[in-house]
Amino acid sequence: MAIVLIAAVVAGQAIALIDAELRPAVLRVSLVVLNAVGVFFSVKAARHAAGPLTWRLIAASRVLSLVSGIWYALYSITGSTGWQWAGALGGMAMFVCLAIAATTVSVARVRGAQRWGFVAEVATVFFSGLMLAWYFVLAPAAARPGLRWLLDLGSVASQLMALAAVTAVLLRGAVTRLTQPLTVLFAGTLLYAVSYSAFSAATLHGSRAQNSFLLCAALITASLLMTVAAILASSPATAVPPDRTRILRIPPWLTHLPYVGVGLGNTLMLVVTVRQHALALWGGLSIIQTAMTTALAVRQIISLRESRRLNETDPLTGLANLTGLHDALQQALQRQKQPAVMLLDLDGFKQVNDRYGHDVGDRLLIEFARLLRDETRHGDVAARIGGDEFVVVLEDVSQDDKAVTVAERILASLDANPVPAGSDTITIKASIGLATARPDDTAEDLKRRADLAMYESKRSGNHGWKVWDPAMTDRRTRDTMVGDALLQAVGTDQFTVVYQPVVDLGTRRPVGMEALLRWQHPQLGAVSPMEFIPIAERIGVIHQLGMSVLRETCEQLQRWRTESTERADLHAAVNISAIQLKEPLFLNDVLRVLTQTGLPAEALNLEITESAIVDEDFAIPVLEELRRHGIKIAIDDFGTGYSSLHQLTQLPVDVLKIDRSFVAKLDSTTRGAAVAEAIIRLAQVLCMNTLAEGVETAAQATELQLLGCHLAQGYLFAKPLTAQQLTTFLNQGNTTSALSPNPPAN
Repeated sequence: MAIVLIAAVVAGQAIALIDAELRPAVLRVSLVVLNAVGVFFSVKAARHAAGPLTWRLIAASRVLSLVSGIWYALYSITGSTGWQWAGALGGMAMFVCLAIAATTVSVARVRGAQRWGFVAEVATVFFSGLMLAWYFVLAPAAARPGLRWLLDLGSVASQLMALAAVTAVLLRGAVTRLTQPLTVLFAGTLLYAVSYSAFSAATLHGSRAQNSFLLCAALITASLLMTVAAILASSPATAVPPDRTRILRIPPWLTHLPYVGVGLGNTLMLVVTVRQHALALWGGLSIIQTAMTTALAVRQIISLRESRRLNETDPLTGLANLTGLHDALQQALQRQKQPAVMLLDLDGFKQVNDRYGHDVGDRLLIEFARLLRDETRHGDVAARIGGDEFVVVLEDVSQDDKAVTVAERILASLDANPVPAGSDTITIKASIGLATARPDDTAEDLKRRADLAMYESKRSGNHGWKVWDPAMTDRRTRDTMVGDALLQAVGTDQFTVVYQPVVDLGTRRPVGMEALLRWQHPQLGAVSPMEFIPIAERIGVIHQLGMSVLRETCEQLQRWRTESTERADLHAAVNISAIQLKEPLFLNDVLRVLTQTGLPAEALNLEITESAIVDEDFAIPVLEELRRHGIKIAIDDFGTGYSSLHQLTQLPVDVLKIDRSFVAKLDSTTRGAAVAEAIIRLAQVLCMNTLAEGVETAAQATELQLLGCHLAQGYLFAKPLTAQQLTTFLNQGNTTSALSPNPPAN
């Protein structure tokens, strides 16, 4: 029914366009119909939509407009000034209700010291409107006889109240989307106030405003917009509840609204001065005042832009900060640009800071930001949101493969542009998570999915990317579950130690073993060390686990050494976490285990990763003290971390372990053997031994031996074995393969 009535109103405009005599009647009938429909749906919106007070006030204003129209119609029929005054007062009350309705939307968004700035902004717009009203309405009205000027004054004041209230809505950012009912409502309110003022001005200057098609169409369009807004708000499917507690970001163009008001006021002064032929005196003063206020407005606009830039920019890298990122992402979603979010986290950044200092760390961040800018498009927004966390908003990227192309381009650029750090160079590594927008996504949805993808990328290994998929939502839940289970499992029989033999490549006989921790949980099953070791470090149980492995290994090794003279020279390697090196009692704990088990210190190797030794302040003194007691130190996975040649010459290290990734590339070619040979030659120069891990083929073992490496471990010789299995293996006195089709992680 409402649609039919609105369609009839629209059809009536065609009649009004053709027949000027019917325009007043069409105007009255159209406003009555629209007001009646508007009252009905405003009352309905007050029951169902958020912000019921706003819609109750709108309903009241529509009732007053309807009654005012009826009273004006009675005035035109009877000629009684009483009906005229009643109609005018009803119109004033209508605008007051509209103003209060707008105020209920924006008042909650003004907090603290913002109030006075907000009042000043609204007052600027109000007084600029008052200047126009004074010239076109109030001054002519004051010259008319009788008390009619009081009605004109009240009408102008009420219209300006509505104008100022709508301005408040805009300046507080309450309008965020064009499809919101409030947006449509206040667009209609603004148009109604302006067209009503123009209608009054035209009447005062002797024109028959009710015969003007443009003025009549403007009034009807304004009323139509307000009615459509009520219809939208009354429908749960289209109503968008306003968030009155959140301060929304204001579009930049709205902050210029007060300056537009100042410009209109100054322009009016100049026009009036010219028309009144008062250039000699008032012309000069008006021009000077206009120039002065214009200069002040320019200064304020520049200051406002600079303030916004500082508020939205990271001072170190020049990229956007968290606020700027939020704005960019919100705008991309609102413009339906189908953005993708790329979350980047630098790998090993803490170790770089610890090893080289914060100045080098800052230089690395600045260089990373530069590379991000170079590898993304002009319309994309890169932001730094934390110490070493970055986000890139990619616009118009609706497919995962396009986002992947950007991620791979960034990773390649990082590889090609190492950062100098004194005599060393650092290749920046990053883990990247990608998520593309879906319908109805919010900024938080996109960032959360990208964060999950980045987390998965971290879990999979350094310097790579992952695209979000629904299966990733359970990863963190899994880690939490593993962490809880780990706390319960420490000190129980759920953990076992297995041993992978280390053989002499010349004799192919075992000379030692590496101790490896395994976890069999009753419900979770076998949990990989790659999964539970990082969690153990994070929750603070790694030292307890590490010492239990050390004690069991030392006890078992001492038994093997004392059972047979042929095993008297066996040694064992135990992995040590960087976090353990920071334990104040770590050295004492290790020495106590050796004393209690009777194992000679020279039979124990402690394996550490390169990342554990980048902080010389705590790592090197501890390692030197361990070596002083006879314990050997090995660097695990050498060549994959951040250590430098200069640092290596200063380290108390006995063994370099050649990482399995380099062993896998041995293919009897110069290129394949290059890295492994370089490590072996380096170790020889520095008087260190080398041990190759992950040896799986006889060809690899032969090539390593030819290159000068004498020790190795891997599935070619044996998989990790239990103590009982290793006893049998040692008794055999050879390296019979103990391969398994699905070898566990070392």
